[in-house]
Amino acid sequence: MNARHSLRALVSLVLALAGMQMAHAQALSPDVQAHLNWLSQTRDHQGQTVAVIDKRQARLWLFNADLKPLGSTPVLLGAARGDDSVPGIGEREMRDIKPFERTTPAGRFIAEPGRNADGEDIFWIDYDAAVSMHRVRPTNPAERRLQRLASATAADNRISYGCINVPTDFYDRRLRTLLSVSPAVVYVLPETRSLQSQFGPPRVVRGR
Repeated sequence: MNARHSLRALVSLVLALAGMQMAHAQALSPDVQAHLNWLSQTRDHQGQTVAVIDKRQARLWLFNADLKPLGSTPVLLGAARGDDSVPGIGEREMRDIKPFERTTPAGRFIAEPGRNADGEDIFWIDYDAAVSMHRVRPTNPAERRLQRLASATAADNRISYGCINVPTDFYDRRLRTLLSVSPAVVYVLPETRSLQSQFGPPRVVRGR
């Protein structure tokens, strides 16, 4: 085992232990459990770290390569319900994006580290559509983003232009720590169509 793999295994172990209480406290939703079953059959994540975003529950789950939970957190998502980005939306100014166009697209993505216009580190989910995972930014008090994250319901977690807003502590201590040593496959679960129509039926992969 090389040094990179050793570090990756160590980080996964530390996060698994640190996130054990959180993982047990928050039960997997039926959609997340169904998707994990699909991943265990298909190995679609190809041995990478996995992030699953359940839009219906407005929650992000982290899993290691063996699909063991590393923790979860509520997140903020696109204000508009829908599973597709408007074509060309990544090239438009935010002020020109209409409320019904502010969707978080569903699908399979690779988290890619990057920087936003202010130089803040982020993880691109869909670069062309300008959708990323980043720390929550409570710059507009009227939006009450921190209060939305802290509320007991997912009903008020739809406020962004499409990006996935993650609590700062979870982003820094879990997401960034893990993804800095291991790439992650991000699955954004659909809310307007079925899991099977989004990702396909189970297909057992022979051989590992």
